Amino acid sequence: MQIISVINQKGGVGKTTTVINLAAGLSHQDKKILVIDLDPQGNATTGLGLSNTDNSTDTIYDVLNGTKEISEVIKKTEFENLDMISSNVDLSGLEVETADDGNRAFILKLKLTAYLKDSGSLYDYILIDCPPSLSLLTVMALVSSHSLVVPLQTEFFALEGLTQLMKTIERIKVSLNPDLKIRGILLTMYDKRNKLSSQVEKEARDYFNDKVYSTVIPRNVRLSEAPSHGMPVLIYDKSCRVVDLILVLQMNLLIKKQLWGVLHNGLK
Repeated sequence: MQIISVINQKGGVGKTTTVINLAAGLSHQDKKILVIDLDPQGNATTGLGLSNTDNSTDTIYDVLNGTKEISEVIKKTEFENLDMISSNVDLSGLEVETADDGNRAFILKLKLTAYLKDSGSLYDYILIDCPPSLSLLTVMALVSSHSLVVPLQTEFFALEGLTQLMKTIERIKVSLNPDLKIRGILLTMYDKRNKLSSQVEKEARDYFNDKVYSTVIPRNVRLSEAPSHGMPVLIYDKSCRVVDLILVLQMNLLIKKQLWGVLHNGLK
């Protein structure tokens, strides 16, 4: 079982879209998926057909404030093999509410560890949609995760923000989660007609080398429309040209998991 956070402190880079469609692609491969919406905006929640506006007491906020356990807040989506822990605006108050807790960075990890110990391996992947900031919620996700996927918008200032994120990740590895790995950097909103997109891609590949996925996600109207209908683009429009790219990316995740298993077992 792998816990993967999709993270970038910049907003509008495709984090939620990546989570929703990776989850859908993996679930279609008969993988059991749990999505955790860790963003108070709740976009992953609505993107998978659930509400982020009701006065619910069964969200990730209720887990993190200690009133509920993870097993009590998991919701079924309309999509087979795909479950969710939803979010709403209540989550935005958590940082202030836990200000006196010296171990608050570990709250999510402790909750997940307890749940996985009690339930066994119900899920193959847990995907965490992070907020667009380097806040407490993002730190919680970094502490809890085995690895990260970083969407990188192919536009001006993108690499500058990514450098800051990498420094934060390294600090987390040193002090809070030494096993954390960057699984890959995903170039998003690519426009082949725009010279800047090509320049950002080249700089990213030169600097991060094979950490950058060969799959590049272009700007696409259907991909943008799908969340407003509460579904992944793989279901909203199977003929969309982005679908094949998402499936390639999903297979890359599966292959890397298999390779890590082989390497780990070979070193024993």
